[in-house]
Amino acid sequence: MVVPLFDDNTDRRSWPYVTYLLIAANLVVFVLAEDMGRNATIVYALATVPREIVTGRDVITETHVVPDPVTGGYLTIPGLAKTPGPVYLTLLTSMFLHAGWLHLLGNMLFLWIFGDNVEDALGHVRFLIFYLVCGVLAALAQVFDTVARFGLGSQEALTPCVGASGAISGVLGSYLLLFPHKRVVVILFRILTEVPAWVAIGTWFAFQIFSSWVEGFQSGVAYAAHLGGFVVGLALVKLFALGRRPTPAHA
Repeated sequence: MVVPLFDDNTDRRSWPYVTYLLIAANLVVFVLAEDMGRNATIVYALATVPREIVTGRDVITETHVVPDPVTGGYLTIPGLAKTPGPVYLTLLTSMFLHAGWLHLLGNMLFLWIFGDNVEDALGHVRFLIFYLVCGVLAALAQVFDTVARFGLGSQEALTPCVGASGAISGVLGSYLLLFPHKRVVVILFRILTEVPAWVAIGTWFAFQIFSSWVEGFQSGVAYAAHLGGFVVGLALVKLFALGRRPTPAHA
């Protein structure tokens, strides 16, 4: 497991206000709209649901209570709420929703560390578009992976997906391609060290592949979105960087 702490920003040429605004937007949505995780209704209304995306139809389900195998008690599972608008808008809204503080802060840490240099390389407007495109395509990767493996009529196809992870995975893919040798301070397998970006991000990517194989869908982590976003970031960043000044090389 790798936890990045900070990277080398000495050659950054601009102030990354889009990155900071994205972080602020995610924090505001979680604190005010989600009431710090206590307002499940907004999550179950604006999350990406695979069956909704494939069929184009909103799905509303009842709240139900299920046994908790860990505590021996019961869990209340909220039902899917009505989406205010076309269900395809959830491909955008879902990337600003999070399941809890740990989910939110983990994502924002990665965005804070890696987003600024990618924004510097692409420019502010292009970076924002790139981020949103990666997030949407990552969500679609999760949708179609779920439907392909479990079927459109499965319970898994009704599982809502939220989080900025897919978009941020795209940022990681682009960072790897643009700044493979930039130094990143990380906690790598409980050791504080400094490594080139290709080691830090490559380790993260390998962990996603391994975890998706071992844990699968039951982990509650949208690994297909992570992997899909990463590949999209790799594939699209050079297109978005056309006409921009080359990024400085790092030894």
